[in-house]
Amino acid sequence: ATLRRSSNAVEHCLLVLVVVLAFTGPFLLIDGGLLVDETNIEPLLAGLLVTCAILYVLLLAALVSEKCSRVPALINAISFGPSTDSERQRVVDYVVSSAAGFYVFGTRL
Repeated sequence: ATLRRSSNAVEHCLLVLVVVLAFTGPFLLIDGGLLVDETNIEPLLAGLLVTCAILYVLLLAALVSEKCSRVPALINAISFGPSTDSERQRVVDYVVSSAAGFYVFGTRL
């Protein structure tokens, strides 16, 4: 529940970052083609840095979902004793059915 609330809070920011990334890519290609003869490539490097930073943020958000998908296997691997197998299975079923992860506009990253 906490992860869903936090992902709902930042989903508009991620949407803006994706839009910036979508527009930055073609402009970087255009600028790169125009700056072939010139030695001043600082603007191109700044654009590449912003693009890499946005991709890194999206990768980190996707890694959160990936780590959440491995939690049921971790719970199954922990032994709490022979009498707790059914309770452990209920916890695993709850974690699986909650579908924890990082969601942006209802889509899991």
